[in-house]
Amino acid sequence: MKLGTLKEVDIRTVWAHEQYDFSSWLAAEENITILGDTLNLSLTDIETEKFVGSYRCDILCKDELTGKTVLIENQLEPTNHDHLGKIITYASGLDASVVVWIVSDAKEEHASAIEWLNKHTTSDVDFFLIEVHAYTIGDSDPAPMFKIIEQPNDFAKNVKRITQSGDINDSQASRLEFWTRFNDLIDSKGKPFNKHKATTDHWYTIAIGSSQCYISIDLVNKEHFVRLGILVPNNKALFDSFYADKDAIEAELGMTLDWDRLDGKKAATICIHIPGLDFDHQDNYPALMDQIIETAVKFKKVFSKRL
Repeated sequence: MKLGTLKEVDIRTVWAHEQYDFSSWLAAEENITILGDTLNLSLTDIETEKFVGSYRCDILCKDELTGKTVLIENQLEPTNHDHLGKIITYASGLDASVVVWIVSDAKEEHASAIEWLNKHTTSDVDFFLIEVHAYTIGDSDPAPMFKIIEQPNDFAKNVKRITQSGDINDSQASRLEFWTRFNDLIDSKGKPFNKHKATTDHWYTIAIGSSQCYISIDLVNKEHFVRLGILVPNNKALFDSFYADKDAIEAELGMTLDWDRLDGKKAATICIHIPGLDFDHQDNYPALMDQIIETAVKFKKVFSKRL
């Protein structure tokens, strides 16, 4: 088999102008998705050139699952103090919870500054420093690649938040351990979907391409099962459209689902129960987590195409 040689090209030959070329390219849905996959975020509601006082940030968007405001500042040159000040000013002015600084080259002192911000801010604010590169193989078109230089340590931030709020009980500690191991397994499988932060919560959510619904994974340790399915927070018509296709959906999934319209409430659910959860006996965790991930991937494939 003949293999090509990966060659890095000057990003200024790909995007000549930071605002009109790179920012416009990145704001397109298929490209912002590439960045979102790198950050484990599902980016929606894209706005460009958002004013902050007399200045304008490059891109403002939201994380589909959490609703957090995401600020993206582009700099097709090495990092500098001016842009470091800008991202903090923009984040403050727009009340951003996630700040993404994209550059051509991250200098050591600015990488250290972002690391410091992640260590010393609360779990409500996350900072990413990303390098953008472009590569060709032979005569191919340039391909973009985002490289994470600095990112928040979710586990450390959660521990800090929990410590500040008081001691956690055994169930909360067990949930945090479960989701941390779950995220590690997602990484080892090549990230079939974007991760959610490991927390002490009993629930974990996965985006499927619309803010109208998402996959919800719930740890029900008292009854020793994991509930996994589609949660429709406030759209009975969407639930009804899924239910109208019930037989085809269950055939594609290869499983029988519990369909609960929850009349009288805003939400509706479509789920299954996976037995085997026991915080006190964790030998089956690898197999259990494998089953959860495989089932979530099936749900995402089957339901996302019906949105």
